[in-house]
Amino acid sequence: MAKSDSLHHFQGIDVSQAGSASSIVFETLKQAIITGELKDGTPLKQEELAKKFSTSRIPIRESINRLEQEGLVKTIRYKGAVVASISLKEVEEMFDLRALMEREVMLKAVPNLTDDQIDEAEKYCLEFASAKTSGEWTDTNRKLHHALFQASDMTFHLSVLNTIYDRTERYLRAQLSFSNGADRAVDEHLTLIELCRARDAAGAAELMFQHVKHAKRSLLEFLPQDSE
Repeated sequence: MAKSDSLHHFQGIDVSQAGSASSIVFETLKQAIITGELKDGTPLKQEELAKKFSTSRIPIRESINRLEQEGLVKTIRYKGAVVASISLKEVEEMFDLRALMEREVMLKAVPNLTDDQIDEAEKYCLEFASAKTSGEWTDTNRKLHHALFQASDMTFHLSVLNTIYDRTERYLRAQLSFSNGADRAVDEHLTLIELCRARDAAGAAELMFQHVKHAKRSLLEFLPQDSE
């Protein structure tokens, strides 16, 4: 699934005057990978990145190490660090885990949701429905899920889920651009809001489980079948 690219079109940031160059480099590279600006297989050459960020190679190296820990970068022998791709097997594993975890989170969250939190989630649901780009879809989708999940107080689960979102977002953006996945998601989101207002925790949890399973099937159909 890797699509080699280069850093030629990537725009860095001058961090020479910043207090924490490493954090800025890390967040900038992370967002570039998540959004797909940096493609799978793009070599992350420390010297070239240091020039783009107007900094030394130390914060670049630290950032690449952190990105590798999060699974967004991998080091290949004789080639160095590159943007990590994702295999079909990994997609299946991550979405299966996500479905199970989000079901449990919803079971805990729904009884504790306030009307204001449900209103906030509904606002994001409507923003998702009117979104025009894949970036807007994925951004509002994450906000919607966060608005519903925050009442669960399951911080470890939410941390793991955020890692899964980061690993898969660039593929979801591409998939949503070329399928009707967003239309199905809108219908499921609206039903989910209704179940939350009715305080039907079991119903909301089961719908969330099926919602993630639908996203998984749609993404697997979209991704190349020769991925390893």
